[in-house]
Amino acid sequence: MSSDTPPAVAEPADQAPKPGPARSGLTAKAGLGDRIFGGSARGAAVFILVLMAAIAGFLIYQAVNAISEDKVNFLTSFTWDPDGNNTNGVPTFGIAAIAWGTLVTSLIGVLIGAPIAIAVALFITQYVPRTLGSIFGYVVDLLAAVPSVVYGLWGLLVLDQHMGGVSRLIEDVLGWIPLFKTNGTYGSSMFTAGVVLAIMILPIIAAIAREIYKQTPREQVEAAYALGATKWEMIRLAVLPYGRNGVTSAIILGFGRALGETIAVAMVLTTVPGLVTRILQPGGNTIAANIATQFADAFTTGRQALIASGLVLFLMTLLVNYAARAVIRRSAKKAGA
Repeated sequence: MSSDTPPAVAEPADQAPKPGPARSGLTAKAGLGDRIFGGSARGAAVFILVLMAAIAGFLIYQAVNAISEDKVNFLTSFTWDPDGNNTNGVPTFGIAAIAWGTLVTSLIGVLIGAPIAIAVALFITQYVPRTLGSIFGYVVDLLAAVPSVVYGLWGLLVLDQHMGGVSRLIEDVLGWIPLFKTNGTYGSSMFTAGVVLAIMILPIIAAIAREIYKQTPREQVEAAYALGATKWEMIRLAVLPYGRNGVTSAIILGFGRALGETIAVAMVLTTVPGLVTRILQPGGNTIAANIATQFADAFTTGRQALIASGLVLFLMTLLVNYAARAVIRRSAKKAGA
């Protein structure tokens, strides 16, 4: 007996209906989590922007009040007397001298600290076993945890007492350059402050450079060895070119860190009014150290003037960080190409 009804065909397992309620519940939970996380991230970003704008607005407001009462050019004058103590109450102040001291001490710190930091990073990543390298890296990173006041005390009580011989040697070799000429006295100088800054920025540069050098493609290293390169030749041909842009950014960030250092520099430097062009003899000042040492004793105009100098330091730091970001973007574009 035949039937017109076709035989039932088993439905493939991969086409079997999936339980709808459970899947939609998971999707709803995931969507809620994404919305919460996205909102939190956007809120944090907006908060940072608002905070930066508030800081900038406060500094600009105070700076305008002070600069409007200044009787000299704020950007080019070497005199710092906002309360008019030496001019019968007439505010006269400018940041040229302290901005010069800020740049000089920071540059000295970078010129000394950056090569040492790069050498430390190469030693940790290329010359010692991985386990020992991790220990060395941890020790170097500990330098970043030392408070600034400790560096200042060490620089004042220990380093400054032993800088005479080094400064004298530098003057003997480079004394024909006015920058390295002295009046016969040494110590508590911008050079000593620069050495302290070099030690303080060393762990920042070394940590970033270490992570960059670790990411050097292994095939580039093996290719250099296959061509008969020595260890140094491999580093010069494979490791250093790969990390050039990233390490440059690390150096710029270290320079920004040195620009804003306050307590350590204030403790080491012997403050001398006016422009100090000889970095080996006592004297000099920086924007941050000037704010720290004079804010408590300043009157209304003096405090507003110090805040105005803080605005200049704020802008300098922003420019340095923008330069570092520009180097990173350029590095990313080259890597993508």
